[in-house]
Amino acid sequence: MNVLTENFSLYGEGFLGTIRLTVYASVLALVVGVVMAGFRVAPVRALRAIGTGWVTVLRNTPLTLLFFAMLLGLPRFGVALSFEVFAVLALGCYTSAFICEAVRSGINTVPLGQGEASRSLGMTFGQTLGTVILPQAFRTVIPPIGSTLIALAKNSAIAGSFSVVELLSTYKTLNENGYSVIWSFIWIALGYLILTLAISALFHLMEKRWGVAR
Repeated sequence: MNVLTENFSLYGEGFLGTIRLTVYASVLALVVGVVMAGFRVAPVRALRAIGTGWVTVLRNTPLTLLFFAMLLGLPRFGVALSFEVFAVLALGCYTSAFICEAVRSGINTVPLGQGEASRSLGMTFGQTLGTVILPQAFRTVIPPIGSTLIALAKNSAIAGSFSVVELLSTYKTLNENGYSVIWSFIWIALGYLILTLAISALFHLMEKRWGVAR
């Protein structure tokens, strides 16, 4: 117990760092994922190729390798950003591939007649997707998106190995100060548990309010 009470500020700083990474990366993943899902179902072959390539590459690339590419590779090309921003980019881009597939599966549940009716009214593909298809698809993809963002929160632990302040990175300082390894990890695990349960509760409420009735 003294590991927590004597290092509460350290744990707090790490916990807030994990929350920042999770929130910023989630926003990036959702925006890019929805855009790529639109590309995947677009009538333009070039857009479909971009969406397919994005998903194929990122889903089959280890997240740790993507971190190395972002944090160690991009600076060699003159991209000067903080390690935290690089970590957000790595987490957000990686997770966007999974968000894309979740949204695309939701789009496929919308009857084809909905799109055909919209086009018959003179609506463009973008208008049809944004005002007709996605609002209906959203109701079916709440649970998978919630699960994906929970995975993102846990994946943020990798950032601690790249000098980013987050919850797991507190272990280094605690270990150097001679605290119990077991208790250090117990409190770190509890922090992740609190965060993932909060995300789960949020998406449970969203599903209860907007999800498809079972």
